[in-house]
Amino acid sequence: MTRHLLMTVLVLANVATALILVRDRHEHRLQFIELSKLEKARDELNIEFGRLQLEQATWAESNRVDQVARARLEMLFPRTEDIVVLRP
Repeated sequence: MTRHLLMTVLVLANVATALILVRDRHEHRLQFIELSKLEKARDELNIEFGRLQLEQATWAESNRVDQVARARLEMLFPRTEDIVVLRP
């Protein structure tokens, strides 16, 4: 009787361990899929950030600012005779 009880307990423990292993592997797969999605999103955001930095550098170039100032705001550099130097 004791031997059958021990065998039953060992079989149940083995089955329980197998079920826990299956559950853990399933959770691992789900987490790996989530990690892959997050890494892809990170890579896309890094690419977009690089594009935005390039765009910002383009818009901030001094010749671009000068061009926009002249075209849209009709600004000009002052003539030499229009420059006044103030000294303390």
